[in-house]
Amino acid sequence: MHGTHPILEFAAMRYAYPDGTEALCGIDLGIRVGERVALLGPNGAGKSTLMLHTNGILRATAGSVLVDGTAISDATVKAARTRVGIVFQDPDDQLFMTTVFDDVAFGPLNMGLSREEAADRVHEALHAVGLAAEASKSGQHLSFGQRKRVALATVISMRPDVLVLDEPTSNLDPRARTHMIELLSALDATMLVATHDMDLAWTLCDRALVLDSGAIVADGPRELVLTDEDLLSAHGLELPWSVRLSAGRR
Repeated sequence: MHGTHPILEFAAMRYAYPDGTEALCGIDLGIRVGERVALLGPNGAGKSTLMLHTNGILRATAGSVLVDGTAISDATVKAARTRVGIVFQDPDDQLFMTTVFDDVAFGPLNMGLSREEAADRVHEALHAVGLAAEASKSGQHLSFGQRKRVALATVISMRPDVLVLDEPTSNLDPRARTHMIELLSALDATMLVATHDMDLAWTLCDRALVLDSGAIVADGPRELVLTDEDLLSAHGLELPWSVRLSAGRR
C-alpha cells in the first residue's frame, strides 16, 4: 500500500549550472510512501542532478523540493538528510573510515545516537546486506560488490524514509548483480532508483519515469512505460529483457 501524500516532492523545480546551462527544467514530481520509482534516461539527461536535489546536496534555482511537505532550505536541510538517504554509484565515494563497522556507524553517530544505539544500527544494517561477518575489515579489502553493499548499509543505518540509489547494479558481475536486486527487493523502503539496468527497473520498481534533456517525458506504471518500445527507443533506452522474451523477441 502506498501513502496518499508525497514523502518527496518536486514543485516547478528548475536547476541551472553557474554558466547558465539549464540541467533541469520545470520538474513536477511526487513520490508517495512505499513507492519504488525507476528514474530512466540517456546519459546527460539530468538523472544524477535530480538525485542530488533530493536531500539538498544541490539546491533548486527555482521552484522547490519538499520532504514530507517541508521545503528544503538552509534551516531544514539537516533534517532532510536524515529522511532521504543517497547511495552513490561508486561506493568509494561513501566509504572512508578504517573499518566497515566505523563506516556504517558514522551516520548514526553524526545523528547524535549513543555508541550503543549506533552499534545496534550497524549490526542491523550489516545483517540486512549480508555482511555482518565483515564488520571489522577495511572496506578496501572487500570486493567491489561487497563495497556496494556496505555503502547501502551506511545509508540504511540512518533509517531514512526514502532511499535514493544511483545505478545500484552498475559494474557488478552477474552473481553480485542478482544479490543486489534480491537485497533491494527485500527492503521495506520508499525508493527512487536511477538506472540503465532495465531489468532491475522491471523487477524492483512499480513506477517508471523517463527523463531527457532535463524534463520528465514519461511517468507511469511500470507495465505501461517499460513496454512502450517506441517511447524507450526515442530516449535511448531498450525494452527490459524479460519483456522482450515474453513478446517472443531476442
